[in-house]
Amino acid sequence: MTQAANAPAPFPEPSTSLEQGAPPARSTLVVTAHAGDFVWRAGGAIALAAARGEKVTIACLTFGERGESAKAWREGRTLEEIKAIRRDEAERAAAVLGAEVRFFDAGDYPLVATAELTDRLVEVYRETQPDVVLTHPTEDPYNGDHPAANRMALEARVLAQAIGYPGPGEIIGAPPVFYFEPHQPEMSGFRPEVLLDITEVWETKRKAMECLGAQQHLWDYYTDLAVRRGVQLKRNAGPNLGLAHKTMAEAYMRPYPQIAKELA
Repeated sequence: MTQAANAPAPFPEPSTSLEQGAPPARSTLVVTAHAGDFVWRAGGAIALAAARGEKVTIACLTFGERGESAKAWREGRTLEEIKAIRRDEAERAAAVLGAEVRFFDAGDYPLVATAELTDRLVEVYRETQPDVVLTHPTEDPYNGDHPAANRMALEARVLAQAIGYPGPGEIIGAPPVFYFEPHQPEMSGFRPEVLLDITEVWETKRKAMECLGAQQHLWDYYTDLAVRRGVQLKRNAGPNLGLAHKTMAEAYMRPYPQIAKELA
């Protein structure tokens, strides 16, 4: 990822390993509503983190079996067949990106928050001890599952910090949260506050996207979006940074303040 000298990285940089007593690898947690969401919206960030040697865990709440698998339904597939198709696609895409994916099978359209789901997410937070959390933004008038996943992701993050909240594992700190871009940003109150240069892992993301045959109609859309965000990144990065002629990027929002010791 290319950036100006002395400019802060949009995502925290990995820790430096020591010869003895090396700290654990940094951890990224992605909380996503459906099997394809993490690929379209955050595949570049995931691939970058994995390439730096970070552990990336994807909590996939549903397979997107009812609302995001129209092609399979038109082919006459059963519900269980569609779940199996979407699971296979997501597992292959996660492997391409270098991440581990865990399926909650909570059921989509609608995805309903429950105490059990929250508890399971708290366990994942405490197990993975994330340094960074990626999830959906708070609004999406076209798909209520995405805000539902957001609410659960944020609630579990808070509960996982509470020493009195029951459950296994050690409490966590307060990892920064980044909202990835929704499909209709202008209708979802999304502002591209962070532009992440994913040029070096773009081909990896595209390969992961092509694992999602059930949503092939989105391959070109998210390729075009990466190009547009790349143009925007270059426009805001200043001159002479050595950026690739065709820079590819992803956009993110930050719901919590960025912590810094200097403004840059």
